[in-house]
Amino acid sequence: MSKAFTKESDDDGVLDLPEREISSFPNLVTAQGLVLIDAEITRHSEAHAEGLAAGDREAAARAARELRYWTARRNSAQVQSPPAGADEVVFGSAVNILREDGWRSSFRIVGEDEADPTRGLLSWVSPLAREMMGKGVGEEIEAGATEARIVAISI
Repeated sequence: MSKAFTKESDDDGVLDLPEREISSFPNLVTAQGLVLIDAEITRHSEAHAEGLAAGDREAAARAARELRYWTARRNSAQVQSPPAGADEVVFGSAVNILREDGWRSSFRIVGEDEADPTRGLLSWVSPLAREMMGKGVGEEIEAGATEARIVAISI
């Protein structure tokens, strides 16, 4: 059969998936963030083995891509010590803000892979976290299209 009538994926049996983009920022993580990365490595290692065992090339390729991503993140992880105090917002701080409109929000500043704003976990590279870093209680910050005031910082 002519090469013109074969799929590219028939060449080597491996799907050509694009790699997940890895952030250019330092990979700062909390101790819990490192645990989560290790869990992702385990999960994707198992998924890769299952995909191979089942002959599911697509599942194996997707799991292998995730495994490469999480292994790279593990290798570059820089575990940060918990904050030493609550005088100013630093990586790992829990911060409460009060917006001009009366809306209160609470966040903990964490690593990129640990971030989940719906659970109050804010990536240290996010605009809001960067706005809060180095500030103390009572200081004003920009919070999106509005102003806010830092009302509490805790460890």
